[in-house]
Amino acid sequence: MKRTKSNPASETSRNDSIMNFEKMSDQQIWEIANPIMDNLMDASTHIDHVRHVRNFTERMRTIVTPEYLQHVCQQYQSEKGYFSERVPVAVFRRPNSVAMVWKQSFTKVPGEFVAEMVLVHQNGRYLVDHAMVF
Repeated sequence: MKRTKSNPASETSRNDSIMNFEKMSDQQIWEIANPIMDNLMDASTHIDHVRHVRNFTERMRTIVTPEYLQHVCQQYQSEKGYFSERVPVAVFRRPNSVAMVWKQSFTKVPGEFVAEMVLVHQNGRYLVDHAMVF
């Protein structure tokens, strides 16, 4: 079996991510995640693509085009209304990311929905690598 040399740059990046998520308290993670999610939801309400994607990874930016955001926002706003109360539920730590789940309400429909977001740490910033409300 051939051994390959490790990549110090990727190890540093991985270790940086581990240090930033695995050693943080839930409270510290919520303090980072809530303002990011607030921005996502407010920018979504206003269908403001530039603001909506400002904390996205490059992978997410390629998925959430201005046309995609407009379509998704118009659909949920006509069916469910706007985002209203959001309550933190859980934090899930992974080696290179953290996932958060909130209980989410809308203005037009009753019931509880799920809002989720996955954050990664890249180049000294916390970035959204996945987000969804269902």
